[in-house]
Amino acid sequence: MKVIFGGKDSVNRKSVENKSVDILMSPEKGRYKDFMKSRNSGLNQVLCKLAHNNNVAIGFDLNYLLDSKESERPNILGRMKFNVKLCNKYNVKMFVCNSTRKRNEIRKDSDLVAFGRILGMKKPTIKKFDY
Repeated sequence: MKVIFGGKDSVNRKSVENKSVDILMSPEKGRYKDFMKSRNSGLNQVLCKLAHNNNVAIGFDLNYLLDSKESERPNILGRMKFNVKLCNKYNVKMFVCNSTRKRNEIRKDSDLVAFGRILGMKKPTIKKFDY
């Protein structure tokens, strides 16, 4: 399984164009300012169509949200919700995961499913990653 951690526009674009990539994790990372009338979420309709055609799933990391500053969490959550809305519209596969480095940061599966439901996923799928 090939997982790419997104962020920059060029990384997001190249990973959804590549058929050997399985999951693009957190395309909303590294976004500090939104556009005037929409979110700067790292995904758009073109990237979602490419992800659907090349069978690349989009991953959402709960730990990324929890490790961010408290003042940034509403913006990150809004960007994640916008990405879920785009993925639902263009039938892109989505995963919820918890990338932890410490044993005490592990979350239960029910917490990850609840996080996916908050984001707007119809049936959240959970992936477990160890690194």
